[in-house]
Amino acid sequence: MRELKFHEQKLLKKVDFLRWNKKDANLKEIAVLRRYHVQDREDYAKYNRIVGQVQKLIAKLKTLKSSDTFRIAQTEALVNRLFDMGVITSRQGLAACEKVNVSAFCRRRLPVILQKLKMAETIKEAVMFIEQGHIRVGVETITDPAFHVTRVMEDHVTWVKSSSIRKKVQKYNGQYDDFEQIE
Repeated sequence: MRELKFHEQKLLKKVDFLRWNKKDANLKEIAVLRRYHVQDREDYAKYNRIVGQVQKLIAKLKTLKSSDTFRIAQTEALVNRLFDMGVITSRQGLAACEKVNVSAFCRRRLPVILQKLKMAETIKEAVMFIEQGHIRVGVETITDPAFHVTRVMEDHVTWVKSSSIRKKVQKYNGQYDDFEQIE
């Protein structure tokens, strides 16, 4: 083995490969980034911050009496907001809100929704479709894979009219119209 250069020796001083501990590495973050094909680590950090704020808000709400009208109103507002965002599955109070994690926010990203709607086979393929401009939500063409899809918007995810993939899907289903006007 060759002798290490100065900068290589300096790097090796910072990491001890013999006593490396898996707990030190952020394996959970890496797993979430890979599973949901999150390309930007800043997105993960934002989701993590939001989860922290939700947890902090829940902790403050729990310090109030359960019969307090302010606590009831704020709890209801928080639960409704998280439910409308699609982060929690039911409106059952603070118990459902306590289980919110980064993965819940990642599941509401546009590529994951595309895979769930069977518009793409994999999340990676869905990211590619989005970046190429094949997908629209409502009337707006979306090119950012980090786009958060709420429950209401989920029904409005479609192909762009001029998309070649849309044409192929329509041809396969026998619904393609040669004389359709392109916007």
